[in-house]
Amino acid sequence: MTTHAPVLTERYLLSPDMIADPYGHLDALRDHAPVHWSPLHHAWLVTGYDQVMRCLRDPAVSADRVRPLMDAVPQGAREDAERAFGILSRWMVFNDPPEHRRLRQVFQEAFAARAVARYRAFTEKATRAVLARRATPGRTGDLLADVARPLPALVFARWLGVPPTDGPSFWYWNARVADLVLGTAQEESEYRASLQALVSLDDYLGALVARRRAEPGDDLISQVLREGRVGDSVTEEEFVGMLTQMAFAGGETTSNLIANTVLALHTRPDQLAAVRAEPELAQGAVEETLRLDGPSKMSIRTAARDLDLDGRTLRAGDRIFLVTAAANRDPARFPDPGRFDVRRSGATHLGFGFGAHFCIGAALARLVAVAAVRTLVCDHPGLTLADPGRPTWQPSLLNRGLTALPVHY
Repeated sequence: MTTHAPVLTERYLLSPDMIADPYGHLDALRDHAPVHWSPLHHAWLVTGYDQVMRCLRDPAVSADRVRPLMDAVPQGAREDAERAFGILSRWMVFNDPPEHRRLRQVFQEAFAARAVARYRAFTEKATRAVLARRATPGRTGDLLADVARPLPALVFARWLGVPPTDGPSFWYWNARVADLVLGTAQEESEYRASLQALVSLDDYLGALVARRRAEPGDDLISQVLREGRVGDSVTEEEFVGMLTQMAFAGGETTSNLIANTVLALHTRPDQLAAVRAEPELAQGAVEETLRLDGPSKMSIRTAARDLDLDGRTLRAGDRIFLVTAAANRDPARFPDPGRFDVRRSGATHLGFGFGAHFCIGAALARLVAVAAVRTLVCDHPGLTLADPGRPTWQPSLLNRGLTALPVHY
């Protein structure tokens, strides 16, 4: 009797059911073919851990995706796009070596773990202050709006040297830039608002750099200026462009990481109890969230030239989705991959990427997320989910973020 391999039914990754829970389909896709051409998405979906790692290491796989972002802008908004996409072209995340290396080196010292550790006391103080104001026992609220968004905003603004009085405009611009980069802008008016926000953010940070040259402080911009690379290995325009990337990436990713971790723990009573008994396990909870349900589902790449991957030929110009959300659940790499275990050790997850494009801000994101999770779990034992069965998620191909997290404090 002849047997046939099961046929995989394509699923659109932005459909409501895939936004709600993509993991069953992604697991099936990885088991079916870890390198799969999707006519529906006009892209290769790479879902196996080893295959994603190969792509992250291979220079034939390019991170430059400014052009696809431009192509997505409605025709009526194109006239506003030229300067905005010039700014995006200076983001290190959209550059390949050697340009990526040159840009990244400017921030290497400032992002080192020892440099980030200087902000531990401030982060812990800010965490307590935010929770004292927003998480009053007996109150019902939205943990995303009350804690997960304002806390990283406070820390990242302090770290960049943004004065508190500038905070509202600064974070409004960041939210609109996120709409553009993460693909949640749909209407022409939304694209126009996002493009203008990126230009406004660039103008603001350019003025802040000039201010820090005249009046240095204890912040990232002042530190990098003191090191003397701006004007030497990178231009000031490149430096300011990269600061817009730092501003965007820090708040969005860390906010979602905090909220996703709190949700993960409060839907798993045994793991919540473990962290309460041993507060140092808050670090493990954050790492497991990054692996199992982290703030990033995938990154988009392009084949710079023809390459062979797992017996499939990817042609120059082909779009590639590196689906880390599936790779981080690969049973060939992670035993019992669907289990959330705050004591898990072993294989390295890809929640912050890997290699040249490993997230430069990972140490700071971890510092803020762990401080928030540990304090929420250990100092707020009455915290419960107000609606544990119905979390709603942002409709994004790239990120995994809740729209709200209703809780009882």
